[in-house]
Amino acid sequence: MDGRKAAAVEEGAAPATPLLQAWEEGRRRGGGATSVQTLGNVVVSIVGTGVLGLPYAFRTAGWVAGSLGVAAAGCATLYCMLLLVDCRDKLEDEEQDEIYHGHYTYGDLGEKCFGTIGRCLTEILILISQAGGAVAYLIFIGQNLHSVFSQLMSPAAFIFAILLPVQIALSFIRSLSSLSPFSIFADVCNVLAMAIVIKEDLQLFDHPFANRNAFNGLWAIPFTFGVAVFGFDGFSMTLALESSMAERKNFRWVLSQAVAGIIVVYASFGVCGYLAYGETTKDIITLNLPNNWSTSAVKVGLCIALAFTFPVMMHPIHEIVEVRFESSGFFKKLSHNVRGAEWLGLHSSRMAMVAIVSVVASFIPAFGSFISFVGSTICAMLSFVLPALFHLSIVGSSMSLWRRLLDYGFLLFGIAFASYGVVTVILSH
Repeated sequence: MDGRKAAAVEEGAAPATPLLQAWEEGRRRGGGATSVQTLGNVVVSIVGTGVLGLPYAFRTAGWVAGSLGVAAAGCATLYCMLLLVDCRDKLEDEEQDEIYHGHYTYGDLGEKCFGTIGRCLTEILILISQAGGAVAYLIFIGQNLHSVFSQLMSPAAFIFAILLPVQIALSFIRSLSSLSPFSIFADVCNVLAMAIVIKEDLQLFDHPFANRNAFNGLWAIPFTFGVAVFGFDGFSMTLALESSMAERKNFRWVLSQAVAGIIVVYASFGVCGYLAYGETTKDIITLNLPNNWSTSAVKVGLCIALAFTFPVMMHPIHEIVEVRFESSGFFKKLSHNVRGAEWLGLHSSRMAMVAIVSVVASFIPAFGSFISFVGSTICAMLSFVLPALFHLSIVGSSMSLWRRLLDYGFLLFGIAFASYGVVTVILSH
């Protein structure tokens, strides 16, 4: 769900290449990424701003329940990512002469299983999840800028007065590789933010477990699980990452190592944040930090970096909208008859999508509740329902009974969890 999820190193010591481009290059040539590079790319594709909402989720569920929720979400996500790799392996064995040999996308799997409807459903869910991530970006940036410059304007005003014009200007950049340095900068700022949060947390540890709940009841667990699933989201990149490796047989082990490490980091970060601030923990943990020069510099730096990686998050949305736009009869006729109409139409669609996302972000008051909702609905469908469906359809006939039952379990769990997320939002309004 993070903009940096669209950037990873394809081979050797080459600069970061957006995975949306790397996958296309992978169709023309084999991947050359080493295991170490792929490990780093997996971490980049998964870890994003959602981690900064984990301490609030731990406050909601309790530090023990939160830790268990993060571990469960990580293990479930890893299993379902490996289901996609199983599907790719099966198709590769069956279709050795295919041009897409070894280079299937998530949408390709949907089409292989359920035809055009399967591809459309998969890509629509990816589109919505990208839009949700883009909205979360703007909420995060607006609230952090407001925490540093509270005397200037509200979070919504920051979105409209500063972020919207900047993002409209950046939407004219069509080459994502030119934005890759900002992805690296965003990663550095994210690490610095986590380090400063932990440093501040440790300074507050007097009696860390006093008045801190370990378990707040069963009804709090889905909220935390939704935030954790949002934090582990990176499914649309799984097959591209696997294809980018020089030794693809090592991908399962590399992916397992990365997810295990992320689970430890997420759980530790969530526990430290909650133990430090207790019931005053905010839904974006950086908002708990004092406004001294170091924390303010990290907040502003993180906001700037995320603002420049926001176009990467929007890129899949622009691609889908532009393809539909260009295929319409009206647009074809207009482009043929009016000079410059194609350029104007495509960039107008980009500006419109940025504006729509900005408007949505300005009306969402709570970052934590929003990412939990996205995680428990759209991300649950992408992370659990579709992988289980695809695995049953492609590999099901050759699986043992217990593997089929396990897949059905993930399928039913994903549907139930997504339904719960929708019902919770409806009842809360």
